[in-house]
Amino acid sequence: MHNGRVTANGIDFSYVEQGHGPLALLLHGFPESGDVTYRHLIPALAAAGYRAVAPNMRGFAPTALPADGSMLLGDLVDDVNALHEALGGDEKAILVGHDWGAGMAWSAAVAAPQRWSRVVVSDVPPLRFFAAYANTFEGIENLNHFWFFQMDMADEVLAADDMAWLRQGLQEKWTGPGFDATEEFEGTRKALGEPARLRAALDLYRTNFGPQQMGTPEWAAEHGALWGTLPSQPTLYLHGTEDKSVVMDEATLTAIGAALSEGSEAAFVEGAGHIVPAEKPERYNELVLAFLGKTA
Repeated sequence: MHNGRVTANGIDFSYVEQGHGPLALLLHGFPESGDVTYRHLIPALAAAGYRAVAPNMRGFAPTALPADGSMLLGDLVDDVNALHEALGGDEKAILVGHDWGAGMAWSAAVAAPQRWSRVVVSDVPPLRFFAAYANTFEGIENLNHFWFFQMDMADEVLAADDMAWLRQGLQEKWTGPGFDATEEFEGTRKALGEPARLRAALDLYRTNFGPQQMGTPEWAAEHGALWGTLPSQPTLYLHGTEDKSVVMDEATLTAIGAALSEGSEAAFVEGAGHIVPAEKPERYNELVLAFLGKTA
């Protein structure tokens, strides 16, 4: 595995990569970093004949902060498809996303379907299913960080005591029982340890789920255009049975699988919390590689 840098959509991206073959672009979520989230999948994809590339998204060190400060989902999606171009991807490229990377993957695969042959997503379902959950009592309670991050005090709280709030969140809320989230936290500290980096990460929530716009017709139209349409490519959706942020039942998972395109699959990963690729890597890698083999 080695480090690289590339400019795409006007942003200087840092990434780790391994392997040769069709591009596999791996998109991480909050508050992690790409190299940590996908530390198990990268070598597995490389061994399977892919060039696995895991960038840190805009704002997450050592990737550059955006000059205009934008952390809007539309700009993140443009980053993804620009990375495909800058990294020399072709029509055989695959797209993998977790958490915020899931929203980016749902959207980028629809925005430029000619770039991506297959899609793998975990931990955040398509918009129609996510919105239905987020509007329930359970969803509002479990996604309470969305609302807390709108407060100005969140910058200070998250930075205090060596980012103790995020350490506790990673260990007690966003991962399943028995998982040691030390590596996830170390990746978070490196990515978001500077005030400007932490502010950019919080802006993911403030600009995309701000209290003045969320739920308005304009917001619904904007997000619907981005990740309201399902990918036409074969898609694998995976979700942890112990996810305490986005809780999912069997009926919802079955409905997701039925809604996706021909050749798609949806499955639970037993014992995993919200960071499926890192928590249950053997099962996650097995499901991903089997899906890619069947749909090659």
